[in-house]
Order: sequence, then structure tokens, then C-alpha cells
Amino acid sequence: MTNVHLPPAEYYATLPRILAAAGAVIRDADGRVLLVRPSYRDHWEIPGGALDPGEDVRQTCQREVKEELGLDLVPGRLLVVDWMPERPGSRPRPPLCNFLFDGGTLTEEEARLQVRLAAGELTDWKLAALGEWDTLLPPHMVRRLHACSRALTQGTTAYLHHGFDPSV
Repeated sequence: MTNVHLPPAEYYATLPRILAAAGAVIRDADGRVLLVRPSYRDHWEIPGGALDPGEDVRQTCQREVKEELGLDLVPGRLLVVDWMPERPGSRPRPPLCNFLFDGGTLTEEEARLQVRLAAGELTDWKLAALGEWDTLLPPHMVRRLHACSRALTQGTTAYLHHGFDPSV
């Protein structure tokens, strides 16, 4: 194969397209994590969403938390990066890279007073304990939250592949 040097715009057009998203792991003093229930899904999620043009992932996290929960949150350190491979089939999706940041802590009382759900997008929120994650979240999100919990206690950042640590 001949190494052809393309003009930048043409070269970039040949590269794969990936999506990026960011979310915040907001918890209480007991380690329960704030989850939201989207109106368009049959499971709960971590607050967050897709990158908008011109944003970096930290800005995305901050914007999504503000839009979804009405909270002015400054994202803390990066806890987890989770690479989600391309999904072919009836619901295709390009590869997706999720960035999860430390969203700090809220008491249940503070959450009740401050959380304002995005109308039409979210139907509920809750502080979910570790034992509830399996029933509320898809398996890859449960693995992702466990990795976030480890990162918080160990002061590390984890890289995952669809919720799994590829180095293990």
C-alpha cells in the first residue's frame, strides 16, 4: 500500500466517527449514587449526556447536570473512561466514549430541595445504594459504577471496555 498524503480535510474524513458523552457520579455520605430515570428508556442512568459541538467533556458534564437536574455543579476529577464498541444491528450506533467525573456529595435533603428534573426528559431521581444497582441499571452501567466507586476510594482513574477492565 502506498502512503498517500492527503490534505487535512480529506484525511480527517477517512477517520472513524465516534461519539463522546460525559456524566457525573453524585453521591451521598452513605455512598448512594444519584440516578435519573429517562422518559425514553426502560432503565435508570447516571446524569449526563452527549457532547455538543465545541464542548470538551468536562463542559458537557457540567451542562448536562444543569439541564437534567438544575444543579450548578463543577465536575471534579475524572473517575472512569468507558469505551463502548460500535453497535451494529437493528439499533446501530458508532463507538462511544463515556467520561465519568466526580460530581461530589449531596445529602438527600439537599437533593430534595435542589434537584429540578428536566421536563419531558426525566421522570424521577433517586439515591440508589449498591444493592439496588443490579435491578435499576444495565450490567455495563453497574460495572461502570463499581469502577467509579473504586476510583473514588483509591484515588485512581479507570479505563473500561463496555464496563470491563481490559487489563484484568
